[in-house]
Amino acid sequence: MSKKEAIYSITAILVTLVLGFSFLYLYVKANPNETETATASMEESQTTGEPSHPYLPPSMDEVPDGEEGQLIKLGEKYHNETSSALDGYVGNKLNCTSCHANGGVNGSLDLVGVAKTYPQYNSRAGRDVTLEDRINGCFVRSMNGKPLPKDSQEMKAMVAYYTYISQNVPDGTKERPWASLKKGQGDLATVNAEAGKELYNKACITCHGEGGDGGALGTPLWGDNSYNIGAGMARVRTAAGFIQAYMPKSPMGGYEAGSFTDEEAMNIAAYINKLQQRPDFAKKAYDWPKGDAPDDAAYETLAGKKQQ
Repeated sequence: MSKKEAIYSITAILVTLVLGFSFLYLYVKANPNETETATASMEESQTTGEPSHPYLPPSMDEVPDGEEGQLIKLGEKYHNETSSALDGYVGNKLNCTSCHANGGVNGSLDLVGVAKTYPQYNSRAGRDVTLEDRINGCFVRSMNGKPLPKDSQEMKAMVAYYTYISQNVPDGTKERPWASLKKGQGDLATVNAEAGKELYNKACITCHGEGGDGGALGTPLWGDNSYNIGAGMARVRTAAGFIQAYMPKSPMGGYEAGSFTDEEAMNIAAYINKLQQRPDFAKKAYDWPKGDAPDDAAYETLAGKKQQ
C-alpha cells in the first residue's frame, strides 16, 4: 500500500468513527427515555441478568470464623433443610425455603432485613412479637410442627442466619418493600374453585402432583404433609398473591410467573385451600383476638363470634 493510499484509509476510518458517534449522540438526544431506561436496566443487572437487590447481604463465603460463623452456617442449613435437619420440630415435608426460596435472599418472600424489623405488631397474635416468635409461628403453622425452645441452639442459629443476611439493611428499617407481597384481588364470593382446578391441572400439577402431595419435584399443597389451616398460606388472598407473583417456577401450560390474572390466581388458591383437606390448628380460635381478622381468614375466631 502506498503512502497516499494509507492516508486515505486512515482518513476513511476516522470519518466513519466521527459519523458513528455523531449519529449515536443525536439518537440519545432524540430518545432520552429509552436510553435512560436501558442505562438503568444495565445498572440494576447482575452478571446473572437478575435485578439487583437494594441490600444484598454479604456472601456466605464471608461468614466470620468461630462460634458466630458456625451458628450462621447452621442457621442457613436449618432454613434450607428444615424438614430433615429439624425433623423433631417439623410435622410435614415443608422447609423454610418452600416459601422463602434461595435461602431467603432475592427470591420468593425475601427475608433480607427481617431481623431489623422485629419486634413488630402482629394482628393475628394481637400483640408485639419477636423474631423468635415469628419463626416459631412458621414452625407450628406452616410446618405443622412444634416450636423451637427460644434458648436452644436451633433457634439461636436461625436468628444468627437471618441477622447475617439483614446486616446491610439500615438500622431502624420498619418496612421491606422489596419483600412485599400483593394480596389476591377480587370478590371472595365469586371465586370459582372448579375453574381453579382446571388451571391447576394446566400449570401446577406437573410439580405439585394430582393429589397435591408434591411428588418428587414440588411442595405439598394439601394433605398431611402440607401447611395446616392456621398458616398464612391457608388464606385465599395470601395464596393467590404468592401464586400470581411466583408461580409457576418454569413456564408451563401457557403460563409463567406473573402471568396469572387476579381472577385466575384467586381461583387456583380457592381450589387449593377451599376444596382440599389439610391439618387442623388447635389454637386457631384464639387468632386475631381484637376481632380484626381479614376477610379471607380460613376459620372463625372467638373474637369474631363475639362481634357477631
